[in-house]
Amino acid sequence: MLSKATGVEATTDSVFQIGSVTKVWTVTLLMQLADEGLLDVDAPVRRYLPEFVIADEAAAAAITVRQLMSHTAGFEGDIFTDTGRGDDCVEKYVATLGGTAQLFPPGELFSYNNAGYCVLGRIAEVLRGKPYDDCVREHLFAPLGLVHAANGPYEAILHRAAVGHVQPGPDADPVPAPVWALARSNAPAGSMLTMSARSLVAFAQMHLNGGRAADGTVVLSEASVAAMQQRQVDVPCAGLMGDAWGLGWELFDWAGGPVVGHDGNTIGQASFLRVVPGTDVAVALLTNGGNPFALYAEIFRHVLRELAGVELPELPVLPSRPQQVDGARYVGTYASEVNELTVSQDADGRLWMDLVPLGLMAELGGQPERTELVHLHGDIFLPTQAQLGIHLPHAFVGDDGAGNAMYVHSGRATRRV
Repeated sequence: MLSKATGVEATTDSVFQIGSVTKVWTVTLLMQLADEGLLDVDAPVRRYLPEFVIADEAAAAAITVRQLMSHTAGFEGDIFTDTGRGDDCVEKYVATLGGTAQLFPPGELFSYNNAGYCVLGRIAEVLRGKPYDDCVREHLFAPLGLVHAANGPYEAILHRAAVGHVQPGPDADPVPAPVWALARSNAPAGSMLTMSARSLVAFAQMHLNGGRAADGTVVLSEASVAAMQQRQVDVPCAGLMGDAWGLGWELFDWAGGPVVGHDGNTIGQASFLRVVPGTDVAVALLTNGGNPFALYAEIFRHVLRELAGVELPELPVLPSRPQQVDGARYVGTYASEVNELTVSQDADGRLWMDLVPLGLMAELGGQPERTELVHLHGDIFLPTQAQLGIHLPHAFVGDDGAGNAMYVHSGRATRRV
């Protein structure tokens, strides 16, 4: 159903938020500009946005469009500042980044970066001379012939629109989320784009068809389609995330693959897209509550095996006999805009991680959590406490010069403080 509050049933034409799958759409918009000769992905961001400023001036001057696309720009990425609902909200958002910390030199490491994608969205706005929503509508919705797709609540309400559901407590039943979406200022990163599963598959099919829509319309060049799928950077904590990243796409090194895709999470909604290049197979799953990752594993394992001969790996599981390790390299406090993580080791040699939500995560009702970290292999650990049914790998990466890990990495690099 679309909402437990109304009891309205979902249909195959119902629209759901696709969350961060939007990032592939944003890069597609930028690659269209590259096809037209209006954008060089290896140029510094400041060629197109002279006003782009973060706390580290040298980094701000050096960061390239490609580094934003591949999440290697290196600045703090979980920034969800609400700059209003006007068409200038993305422009205003980018102007708030002046104090944003640089975590590592540009190009050094992968760290998932929502803020970077808002900057990409602003580049599209400047080069097209129109708001991000209009760019999506005119350059993707229209040539793809999408009917059940929306840029936000004012368009989504014209369809059978899903409402996200959240759990008030660990064992509580899901209830409708108190708000429908994140801030519009984060639209290029995934806060607004909403569509049916069929519409999302039509977008994926265009990427399978060398950039052509179902009616033959050229949406993207074959060269840009291929460039987006080329490996740019490895992911330190591959597990649920891809093994590497291209331009926008996650890359999965699976038996029978390769596979490209992306996932998305908004307030009580989760989305999954997997595309098998060289085949005619794309699979989309859109959900609005419950345990989405277990459902994803069940459906995608069967469908990808039957239709494409691809084997979805098992989700990470806790080892039956975990090995105890010396935690000296890992112990310490790590912090970002949205979380503070403190890693400690007790007298019995067990590693613990205490998480305190900050910023938006605290505002959305996030609670402090404590979980044991169990050694998986190398510098990678699993929390014993599952989130939405999965044990998300945490990798300890880098060195602070004194033998201590510089970051704890769970898709995002959280820096030692």
